[in-house]
Amino acid sequence: MFTPVYAKEKVEFSSCTDGDTFKIIYNNEIKTVRLLAVDTPESVQPKKEEEYYGKEASDYTCNVLKKANKIELEFDENSDKLDKYDRLLAWVFIDDKLLQESLIEGGYAKVAYLYGDYKYTTKLQELQEIASNKNIGVWDEEAKENFNPNQNEDKITTIEIIILFVMFSVSSKCNNVGNIFNSFLF
Repeated sequence: MFTPVYAKEKVEFSSCTDGDTFKIIYNNEIKTVRLLAVDTPESVQPKKEEEYYGKEASDYTCNVLKKANKIELEFDENSDKLDKYDRLLAWVFIDDKLLQESLIEGGYAKVAYLYGDYKYTTKLQELQEIASNKNIGVWDEEAKENFNPNQNEDKITTIEIIILFVMFSVSSKCNNVGNIFNSFLF
């Protein structure tokens, strides 16, 4: 029986999605790539709140892809080429460095979705143990406990309250409160 051997295929970056998914131009079509064997926290899932370290993972992947001189995909002979969402499942090399390794080393991802004996998983598992022992990124339990996915909204609310307090203080010294509010709000 013939065993397919997958060589690295050079592709062009198209756009960011999140920490483990992005779009490329592949065979003159825009295709979605799902990184094989890793999972990053959610940052843009419409039915889920942002997870701890999701934005950081997404930003990391996006920045690396945007700055890349060369992006290559390698398909694993022990994995399907496409998942159930029609995304390409691949090892991704950025300027000859495996992106999955960088994500695990930096604590942006965990080893996950292993449905076969994939080519680089042993190395990823070794790197994950190191990152976990160092409490890096997704492994930082203390920071994870203090994570508030709505912290930006809370900051805006605090600023809004301060502005309203200042406006009320100023307006209490004036006869026409409505005109003061309108001048600030519109």
